[in-house]
Amino acid sequence: MIDDAHLTHGLAGDELAPDWPPLTLDEVAVVLDRIPGVGAVKALAWRSPRPLSAAALVDAGHGRVFVKRHHRRVRTPAQLAEEHRLAAHVRSQGVPVPRIFRDDAGDSVIAVDDWVYEVHEPARGTDVYREAYSWSPIGGMMHARAAGEMLGTLHDALAGYDAPQRSTHVLVARADILSSSDPVAALEAQLPSRPRLHDYLRERDWRKELHDAMAPWPSHDPAARPPSWTHGDWHVSNLYWSGDADDASITGVLDFGLSARTFALFDLATAIERNAIAWLEIERGDIGRADLALALIEGYRSRRALSAADIGALADLLPVVHVDFALSEVEYFEGITRRRDHADVAWHTFLRGHAAWFRGPHGRAFLDALRHAA
Repeated sequence: MIDDAHLTHGLAGDELAPDWPPLTLDEVAVVLDRIPGVGAVKALAWRSPRPLSAAALVDAGHGRVFVKRHHRRVRTPAQLAEEHRLAAHVRSQGVPVPRIFRDDAGDSVIAVDDWVYEVHEPARGTDVYREAYSWSPIGGMMHARAAGEMLGTLHDALAGYDAPQRSTHVLVARADILSSSDPVAALEAQLPSRPRLHDYLRERDWRKELHDAMAPWPSHDPAARPPSWTHGDWHVSNLYWSGDADDASITGVLDFGLSARTFALFDLATAIERNAIAWLEIERGDIGRADLALALIEGYRSRRALSAADIGALADLLPVVHVDFALSEVEYFEGITRRRDHADVAWHTFLRGHAAWFRGPHGRAFLDALRHAA
C-alpha cells in the first residue's frame, strides 16, 4: 500500500504520491537475507524522492546499504544485469562507483515475485544534490567544471568496454532516432516492437510533430563518431562530493540505469542539457546558463580533447539530444504507470518543447555561446 507521507519528484518541479509503493522494512529484510555479510535490517534511514523506481538507504547489522527496487515491466533481471556489468567495469578502471553486492548464488540482481532488486554500498562523501530535481542547474562554476572533468574520466574508462546494445528502450538514453538520417522512418520501424509507444502515438500526428522538432537541426552521422557506452544521465544528483564547498571534488558516481551504447559527445550534450538549463522554468524563457555549460566543457577538455568541429557538433546535438529518452518516457508512462498526463508532458514539453526552446532567442544565444567557445 502506498505511503502518502512519502512523496516523489514530479515532472513540473512539484511533489506527488509515488507511482511505486515505497520500500518497507519487511521486504528489504527478505532481500538482504540473501546477501552474505550485510546483517539484519535495523531501519530505513532515508527514502529516495526519485519517481521511476523505489529506493532507500537502509541501516543493517554490518553497516548502511542502498537498496533499489524495479518492477519487472521496467527492468527484467537480465536488463538490470546489463547495467551492473557496465558499472563493475567502470569501477575496475578506478572510477569511484559504489560496489554492488551479490547474493549467495553470486548474482547482483535479486528477483522476488514481480520485483527486481539491487543492493549497493553507499557512495563515499556528501550527497550535496540529494533533493535536487532532474534538470535543475548545477550549483556553481567549480562544481560544473568538476562534473565535466569526471565525465571525461568516465569516458576514458568506457573506451575499452564492448557489449551489445541495451535490450530495452524503456527508460534508457539511446540515440537510435537521433542518429538516423530519417527519424520518422526510424521510429516507424521500431513501433511494432514498442506497442505501448505506438498506442500513444497513433492518436496524434506524430510524424509531423517529430519532423518539426528535429528538421531544423543537422542530423548526426553515426559514422562520424566512434560508438561507445555512455552514462546517459550525467546530472549532479548522480554524483557525490567531498563536501558542499565550491571547491569540492567528486567522490562517487551513481546510477547507470539510463546507460546505453551511443557516443561520447551525446553524453556531454546530455550533461549540458541536464545541468545548465532550468527546464522546469521553461515558461520564463531565459533559462540557459551558458557559463555552466562552458565550465562543463572546460572540465571535460582537461581530460579529453575536443576540436572546434566537436564543439560545433555538440551545439547541433543539444536541441535534440533528449529525443530518444523522451520517447522512452512516453512508453513508460503510457504503458507501465498508465499516466497519460505524464506521457503528454514527455511528448509535448520534453521532446517538442525542449527542441522548440532552442529555436527561440534564448536558445539560439545559448548555442551561439557554445559555438564561440570553439
